[in-house]
Amino acid sequence: MPNALAVQRLTKKTLVTVSHALEQAALAAAEDGPMVVFALFQRLPYFERERRVYERIADLAVATVVGLVAEQAPDMPAGVHPVLLDEKEDLAREWTVVVLTPRFGAVLVAHDLEEFQAGATTLESGRVFEGRSSFRRDEALHEVLRLGRQLGDRLSPAALSAVSGVVDRVRDLPATPGESRADAALRLFSARAEQDHTRLRAGTRRAGNVAEPETGGDTDLNGEPGVRRWAGATGVTASGVLPVAVLAVRITHAGGDEGPVGRTATRQRQAAVELLGARLRPQDRASKVGENDFLLFLPVLGHDEAVALAHGLVADFAAAGARSAFLSAKVTVALTVTRRRPLPEDTLWQALQWAITQDAPVVTIDS
Repeated sequence: MPNALAVQRLTKKTLVTVSHALEQAALAAAEDGPMVVFALFQRLPYFERERRVYERIADLAVATVVGLVAEQAPDMPAGVHPVLLDEKEDLAREWTVVVLTPRFGAVLVAHDLEEFQAGATTLESGRVFEGRSSFRRDEALHEVLRLGRQLGDRLSPAALSAVSGVVDRVRDLPATPGESRADAALRLFSARAEQDHTRLRAGTRRAGNVAEPETGGDTDLNGEPGVRRWAGATGVTASGVLPVAVLAVRITHAGGDEGPVGRTATRQRQAAVELLGARLRPQDRASKVGENDFLLFLPVLGHDEAVALAHGLVADFAAAGARSAFLSAKVTVALTVTRRRPLPEDTLWQALQWAITQDAPVVTIDS
């Protein structure tokens, strides 16, 4: 990746801000000749969120090229040239916006690291990328040429012709003096945006001990609501990106319905919640969805690690029961590691019910 000194680790929330800045630059009124715009969106739902913006951009540009992973070409606004990407090719991992005119250039090129930033408000906003941004025209020219080579004959003849015309005009004119000043401002802007988002993430975390959450499926083990939104049940999300291990967990206390009641039962449930939460990493979330049922969401955890964690939970509860009869309970877990959205929770609960009938402590499903 050129200009390596400008590479930054940025969360998706920051990239959205930088992308919007470049799109507004494309929409700004300017007499600087024909314009081409390239944008790689990874998946169609991300483009749909910005569809109206790209309708307006396509009205101003001689060519607007949008790349994304899809089985067939989606419906696009007039003037937008769609390019289908294979999910296994490198371009499918890119989040890219390039604006080029004979007098102006703007670039954002970011690569999906498939990492997650602890404390993010949603799974989507906490996705981590390695990227660089620039307001240098020749940098934008370099990216237009690179994308043209990589997309090859997937570009329509009309798009190829328009891009070639702008590239020829750019080569006939020198870059504008002082571009490095705007470039430095953009890098500071993106760095400060990431810092601000980091502070906001830290400010929304609540301090305190683990408390027994209310049943309802949207409250985490710390008593904070919003797990459904965090996991992607609302808002823009897409299949095929960040892998997430999802565990459906049932804790069965000794004696079942005939077990302790009142304060003793409350303390037992609290101890079980604390034991369950002890296995979670800072970036993980868990919600209580029934009296003794829980969902655990563990971003970017591999299959083998998820299975090991599930067996670890089983061992933790067995050891706790061996030490003291106070917490005499067993755990049953159904798990999957998935890139699907929405997350396959219903399938997990079905698998959990099957595991209970088979007296199997841990089962896995493909997703």
